[in-house]
This record gives sequence, structure tokens and C-alpha cells, in this order.
Amino acid sequence: MQSDIDPRSLIGRRAFDLDGTRIGTVDEVYLDDATGVPEWAAVRTGLFTRDAFVPLGPSRLVDDALRVPFKKALIKDAPDFGVGRHLSPEQELQLYHHYGMEVPRGESPRARPGRRDLGEVAGGDRPATGG
Repeated sequence: MQSDIDPRSLIGRRAFDLDGTRIGTVDEVYLDDATGVPEWAAVRTGLFTRDAFVPLGPSRLVDDALRVPFKKALIKDAPDFGVGRHLSPEQELQLYHHYGMEVPRGESPRARPGRRDLGEVAGGDRPATGG
């Protein structure tokens, strides 16, 4: 993802898949524990449905929307870990495998510190939201 984007500005933005089909709205952003770099976003896929985790690394911000380079069906089938909680290294590894992405070099689930949602960074124990 573009490194000059404030992760808080992603919350509330529309998200689209590889084909330009709307996935939903960015609900939360998860940061790398060690670096603070935005790593994953939880996208609310509908009014009464769950959030789906999408990787921010290969995603792009285009025309004020998040473009995720995967098909909607794959995104909606991503593992459901709930939102507002810390992503464990094992959960993150499951997400990398789900999307067919390589785990960053030198990082095993045990060595990797995990991910925290932006709400933890913002000083609260609740996730940051757009509304």
C-alpha cells in the first residue's frame, strides 16, 4: 500500500476487488506490532455480515477507494477472527496462506509479533471506526 497514506484515513473508505466489484467498507486497520506499518484491513462486507481481513501490502488507494487485488469470493471466504482484537501470529499466517501470499522473509509465526488494530494505537481498547 502507498506508504504516505495515514491508516486512519482508510477507515470508512469503500473497498473494491480485483474486478472492481464493491466488497464493502473499511472498518478497521491492523498495524504491525514491531514497525507500526498498516498490514491488514477489516472490511465490513454488508450490513449484517462479518468483516473480512484483506492485506494492505498489495492493495492500492485509487480514486478515494481501496482496491484489493483479489476476487470478492476469496475475500469473503477469508478466515474469520472477529475484529477489535489483536491478530496472533498464527492467525496472520492463516491469512497469508489464504491469499496465497508469501510470509515476509525471516518471519515465522513464533518470531512475528502479530498485529494490533488501530484502536489500540489510538489509545483505546475499542477499535477505531469511521463513525
